[in-house]
Amino acid sequence: MASGSMAESAPGRRERSDHRQGPDLRPLPPPLIDRVALPAFVIALLFLSFLGGALVMLTNVFPAGPLSDAFRGGKALIDKTRASRDPLTSDFWMPERRPDQGVTIHDPASAFPGYTLYTSGHGSEAFLFSMEGKLVHSWQLPYSAIWSAEESPIADPQPDPFLYWRKAMMLPNGELLALFVATGDTPWGYGLAKLDSESNVLWSYLGQTHHDLDIADDGRVYTLIHQMRRTTYEDFPQLTIPRLDDFVVVLSPDGEEEKRVSILDALVNSDYARLLHRVTWFNKHDFIHTNNIDYIDAEMAAVLPFAEEGQVLLSFRDIDSIAVLDLEQEKIVWALRGTWLGQHDPDVLPNGNILLFDNIGNFGPGGQSRIMEIDPLTGEEVWVYAGSAEQPFESLVRAAQERLPNGNTLITESTGGRLFEVTPDGRIVWEFINPIRARHPEKPDQVILPVVSWGQRIVPDSLQPGFREVLARKEQERSAQ
Repeated sequence: MASGSMAESAPGRRERSDHRQGPDLRPLPPPLIDRVALPAFVIALLFLSFLGGALVMLTNVFPAGPLSDAFRGGKALIDKTRASRDPLTSDFWMPERRPDQGVTIHDPASAFPGYTLYTSGHGSEAFLFSMEGKLVHSWQLPYSAIWSAEESPIADPQPDPFLYWRKAMMLPNGELLALFVATGDTPWGYGLAKLDSESNVLWSYLGQTHHDLDIADDGRVYTLIHQMRRTTYEDFPQLTIPRLDDFVVVLSPDGEEEKRVSILDALVNSDYARLLHRVTWFNKHDFIHTNNIDYIDAEMAAVLPFAEEGQVLLSFRDIDSIAVLDLEQEKIVWALRGTWLGQHDPDVLPNGNILLFDNIGNFGPGGQSRIMEIDPLTGEEVWVYAGSAEQPFESLVRAAQERLPNGNTLITESTGGRLFEVTPDGRIVWEFINPIRARHPEKPDQVILPVVSWGQRIVPDSLQPGFREVLARKEQERSAQ
């Protein structure tokens, strides 16, 4: 007892524990089953959730729709955020292919004379210039000048630098119809305005117009709009919703909407509905992507056995088809697929053939694009212009062409920022390259230029005398500088 007392009272001394002399009072580790149970439960729960989600999506039962919408909405928001950082990063601007600017080729003996009208991806503006490249006239109008919260379906439009005129059509008195489109938004069609020769607004239509417009002899305007839609079609489950659908809209000469026809309904309810089985993988729920409308007048109807006056010629990029829509029947009455891919701007020629821009259907040298003249009754390729290794030619999106009265063809190479005129034997006799340049904000070593979406040759004699005199005077003034 004394020794025990001494041990307890000795300063700085600690009792040593000896497992052999007494029980271990430390808690034992939990059994293995307890340690793995919770993580296994969590993993199993996640796996079952994955299987359940996969089953929901595969069987397309609730809540597949909301889940799919949420995913697509999130992706669209991310895409919009990226596209809204700077207009210079959008596809309104493309890498410069050549440093040349303005008119680089002009063969007066072979080129068809006149003014050239074009729109540029840098902004809401159109230019009219001479064959020598002198600016003769221009029109400008920012979208903010016509946008109205009460009239427009666009609640929060993109800022003006993110918009440009996809197409502009000039009337003989100098008035201009201009079609607005935006980047970083869906739908991207923003509206249509009619301006006088000094860019004053005569009227505006704030439906979501896109790509194209045409004017009939009576002054009515035929254009395309699109909107998000949830209509389903039993025979075409691949046309999932929500979906960006196209409509033909007919406007009065004063810009009032008179008629609206669903293009997809007209196609589904026609003998050509099976074309919808050709939708592309890159459609982004814009399944047919209508990119052209031409009003069929009496002269066109006389050379097209399958068409009548008052119908419209359409182009569906994402199913590689062109078609005729009867607006009274609201039905596609004729359609054709050829060897072209992702085409734009089919035009009816006086001989009954159709000229179009084949964006990605050329498999030879010189680029993926070509211009085709086809016989719509046989599908025969009557005439083709394609680039070469020495003279490359390519625009994978947008683009247009125009057959000129002397047989030449004016070509709009959009992503090259170039307009050029070729003879029937393929010789370039006039060329213009958009002179506007910038530096890519994320790639400072890369020089970029705006796309040129639309070009048109204007014959001076087709203009009203008063406006023709104004242009002639301006041209003389510019030439004297």
